[in-house]
Amino acid sequence: MEKSRRREKLAVSLLFGLLLPCCLAQTTPSNTATRTPTRIPTTSSSPQTERLRVRLSGYPRKHNEGRVELFYKGEWGTICDDDFAIANANVLCRQLGFVEATGWTHSAKYGKGQGKIWLDNVQCNGGERSIDSCKSRGWGNSDCTHDEDAGVVCKDERIPGFVESNVIDAQVDEKQIEEVRLRPVVATARKKLPITEGVVEVKYKDGWAQICDLRWTIKNTHVVCGMLGFPHERKVNKNFYKLYLERQKNHFHVHSVACVGTEIHLAACPLEFSKPNATSSCEGGMPAVVSCMPGPLFIQNGLKKKPKISNNVRLKGGAKLGEGRVEVLKDNEWGTVCDDRWSLQSASVVCRELGFGSAKEALTGARMGQGMGPVYMNEVKCVGQERSIWNCPFKNITSEDCQHVEDAAVRCNVPYMGVEHSIRLAGGRTRYEGRLEVLSLDSNGTLSWGLICGETWNTREAMVACRQLGLGYANQGVQETWYWDSSNVTEMIMSGVKCTGNEMSLSQCQHHKTVSCQKAAAKFAAGVICSDTASDLVLNAPLVQQTVYIEDRPLHMLYCAAEEDCLSKTAAQANWPYGHRRLLRFSSQIHNIGRADFKPKAGRHSWVWHACHGHYHSMDIFTHYDLLSGNGTKVAEGHKASFCLEDTDCEEGVSKRYECANFGNQGITVGCWDLYRHDIDCQWIDITDVKPGNYILQIVINPNYEVAESDFTNNCMKCNCKYDGHRIWLHNCHIGDAFSEEAERRFEKYPGQLNNQIPSINQQ
Repeated sequence: MEKSRRREKLAVSLLFGLLLPCCLAQTTPSNTATRTPTRIPTTSSSPQTERLRVRLSGYPRKHNEGRVELFYKGEWGTICDDDFAIANANVLCRQLGFVEATGWTHSAKYGKGQGKIWLDNVQCNGGERSIDSCKSRGWGNSDCTHDEDAGVVCKDERIPGFVESNVIDAQVDEKQIEEVRLRPVVATARKKLPITEGVVEVKYKDGWAQICDLRWTIKNTHVVCGMLGFPHERKVNKNFYKLYLERQKNHFHVHSVACVGTEIHLAACPLEFSKPNATSSCEGGMPAVVSCMPGPLFIQNGLKKKPKISNNVRLKGGAKLGEGRVEVLKDNEWGTVCDDRWSLQSASVVCRELGFGSAKEALTGARMGQGMGPVYMNEVKCVGQERSIWNCPFKNITSEDCQHVEDAAVRCNVPYMGVEHSIRLAGGRTRYEGRLEVLSLDSNGTLSWGLICGETWNTREAMVACRQLGLGYANQGVQETWYWDSSNVTEMIMSGVKCTGNEMSLSQCQHHKTVSCQKAAAKFAAGVICSDTASDLVLNAPLVQQTVYIEDRPLHMLYCAAEEDCLSKTAAQANWPYGHRRLLRFSSQIHNIGRADFKPKAGRHSWVWHACHGHYHSMDIFTHYDLLSGNGTKVAEGHKASFCLEDTDCEEGVSKRYECANFGNQGITVGCWDLYRHDIDCQWIDITDVKPGNYILQIVINPNYEVAESDFTNNCMKCNCKYDGHRIWLHNCHIGDAFSEEAERRFEKYPGQLNNQIPSINQQ
């Protein structure tokens, strides 16, 4: 009864924007529910007893292709291409978490591997669960050289819920300690999430057991707090707990723990387990109790001293809180970290300095997308006790040493907040899609599920919903869900939802205090389609700066542009076809550096044919071009209302998929770019009415968030601009989040070019 009343009170708080806890202990994620631990195979000749580790390597490549490497007997090795076939590739791609293979490669297309050639003459029928179930010459028996290393090309579609490849996780025997939690004993602590203080308990058989605190150290506490998503530990009032715990019946499963403090998991520490027949397994001691300090994002009201987080390290491109590509700040410009020797210890240092716990996984091979700009660090070798990644040994590198396909990333342990239990999806064909239903308290005082009005629902709201559900990125926010009508939940309980896209849960977004929904039928309720991957578009800022110029273009050559609304409003009053318009022209090269192709939201049937330019337009608005005054006011704007999306060119080894000609498919492939040359129609800003002065040129890709991306903060590009009435200069062109906050402030205040010497933003 106490738990039931507590749940009802917490559900009421949800309606006021608070979070809904579903259990009363801070717990590490259950392995059976969230992930399968990857373990290094033993020296057994039958690796089927443990999951065989497979990875893709080589260069150049995308994340879904590469040289196949297998981890066997403690060593990575390759597969020879003799007898290799698409059936082999299908088995390997499924092992890597992709739905199927689209091809395979021979003769070391992705470069020659090193070490052993583990398998040769592999012959699969295509249905095997693992490559080691296929026929072959046996492990290590090969007459090949690395010139014959095989590779695969997998379809860029993930098996739902599959643990990703290129992941470094804790290599520990979690059978000893499957799960760890904090059980709070203070009444007020039971009602709040996250749980930051309590008795340390480990999952044992069908229940929970305690750890004896004899020889318990602050280093043990540090490891436990890190596992639970907390960066730091605090002193605990042991005397208070002793009085309480002496009256409780305790079951000690672990007699002693001796962590050094850098471990990622308690199971990695030396452990001594209690003997089954011992009368007292903790004589003179009591259950271990710890108190953890949450990071700023999870801080509870009332804490006097709020911890600080790093301002020269950040995570980018992750779908969930506490995950992303690692970026570091140097000389006021953000750059990435190369994945050579990337480890859980180095990843944990990053996680803790950002206010999270220890690292759950260290990711390699740009698993969170590719960054832009410099690669600052390589071979980072943290011990695990450093306060910042900048305090760890590392190598300074050049572009020849590392490419952005090797950008390192992390997934950090974060505190359990229970937010995923306050919403659910219904009616979808897979667990990644459906109509959203929100937990609420009905008029009878019982818990039930309600709907969200779809009228204002869009991509950013869907991003938050998918994050809250733990389902990755938002592929689409759906405003009508009649085709997912399989539930008896019909009442709208939430409307006017507006999110920035960064919130942890929908309860943190703005919404109407009183429900107001014009289309209140269930078929107009909000829904989402989530995805493990997403695209990420960025503009080539240096190219804009290099290609800018002014053209006085005769009006008789601008009829098509006028039809597509690419001129300023005053053009309508011009004496057509006489006179001209002054155009600020430049080239735009838009790269997709994400992990999924960028495709227009609208289907082919709704594309619009433009006879003047002779192609279909698949998006109403793809890019905004604006000229801004010093106070941010628009003085001129480009009306590039709708683009034709295609692959103009691609990185080496990546094939084009999209072209506009002949009503072809439109989009931008991962690793490719769409180039709009300075000399094509509408690739300009009409500055006919602009007076000489200092301005900011701003270009925003996908400005209405019409298509989902993993990161919208890099969609804006800015340049300082000086116009003297005859000529124009651009300088300091950069992606919106490429500079530090200090450098960005200097950029905004920059008075303009005073002579023909153009300084960089870092020299001002």
